[in-house]
Amino acid sequence: MPELKTKIKELRASRNMKQGDLAELVGVRRETIIRLEKGQYNPSLKLAMDIAHIFETTVEDIFTFEE
Repeated sequence: MPELKTKIKELRASRNMKQGDLAELVGVRRETIIRLEKGQYNPSLKLAMDIAHIFETTVEDIFTFEE
């Protein structure tokens, strides 16, 4: 089964942003960001687009599925 991979942690680090900061900006709990970064949660399209907007990139650049 394909596994969700994200670049959220790297993008946050490049902007000195904490998980809680990102969570507040996109309107979710910090735990949601933690689960996203671990590949344990598949975001809704809206959440994925909100995160991409924060980092000024595309959803496809942040989220990928790997076998």
